Amino acid sequence: MLIKTYQKYLISTFIKLLLQITFVFFSLIIILNIFEEISYFKELNTSFVYPIVLTFLNSPSIVYDIFPFIFLITTLFFFIKISEKNELNIYKRYGLTNFQLLKLITFTSFLVGFLIVSFFYTFSSKLKHLHLEIKNKYSTDNKYLAVITENGLWIKDEIDNVVNIINADRISGNLLINVSITQFDKNFELIQNINTEEVDISSYDWFIKKAKISKGNLKEVDVKNIIFKSHFDLEKINNLFSNLSSLTYWQLKKLKKDYKLLGYSTLNIKTHIEKIYSYPIYLSIMTLFAGIIMLNIKFNKPVIFHIILGILLSVVIYYINYFSNILGESGKISTTFSVWMPLLILSLVSSIGLVKINEK
Repeated sequence: MLIKTYQKYLISTFIKLLLQITFVFFSLIIILNIFEEISYFKELNTSFVYPIVLTFLNSPSIVYDIFPFIFLITTLFFFIKISEKNELNIYKRYGLTNFQLLKLITFTSFLVGFLIVSFFYTFSSKLKHLHLEIKNKYSTDNKYLAVITENGLWIKDEIDNVVNIINADRISGNLLINVSITQFDKNFELIQNINTEEVDISSYDWFIKKAKISKGNLKEVDVKNIIFKSHFDLEKINNLFSNLSSLTYWQLKKLKKDYKLLGYSTLNIKTHIEKIYSYPIYLSIMTLFAGIIMLNIKFNKPVIFHIILGILLSVVIYYINYFSNILGESGKISTTFSVWMPLLILSLVSSIGLVKINEK
């Protein structure tokens, strides 16, 4: 019964610290992000409320991204707190070993991570989507829109007072396949239709080798070697919807399906979905890793030492993840392995640290 009482106390202590540190990071994000939003709107005639609202809409998504490091720092302070009054030795007298303590907070982190993925991620992605929607209304590129649907790629591109509505079935290499371009003047009066089997979009000057052009009720005319100016090229189109954090899990699944129909690479989407699957495990491994570090160093060091330690560990882990992502995106390793490799490395290091952990 005493063990269960201590377990409840330890879990509540860990969660309280987690909430406090999350609040600190959230506050810092608000302060830093609001300057960015003010800078964005400084030349626009908008209310001062916009930067504040957009900052609060964007911040939860940033918090989600840094949760692994929040859990790491929370664990460092958790061990500092329970060692302040020599509580570790008291727990050991009641049979709570270091391994059992690590198992308790690691499992707690896994459960909290599951809740974060199930609820907080959906909440933050919806706010992120709203943030982007509002911000795009004030973007200088708001005349140039693109969307992917079940009917292929749709682009609205306004250039030289001509509105081009472009539809393509799919992308193959640097070519748009089965393309229809409808051109309107600024009053949305029809100018002409251009239909072609393929368009080279390697640059902003699209090259159409063969096309059929019709104007009004006139007969279609075959035209060759057309240069069509656009604000989109292959690179810009391939970067569409690159901010996957603004999409919920189910929206990601749908987008993946649409990308396949269009011939887009689904590599980034697969990686993002894999990261969602692995997130609770990632958080629990960060907790375990930080706990082992703390049990293997002396607690009588100043708080600033542990803060610096947390920052250094976060930077190292960040670059391990970054390097793994680069390998995955370049095709050197599989998408799945690029996500799980950093976790395997941390798990291996942690398993080594678990040796004789009860003797610490």
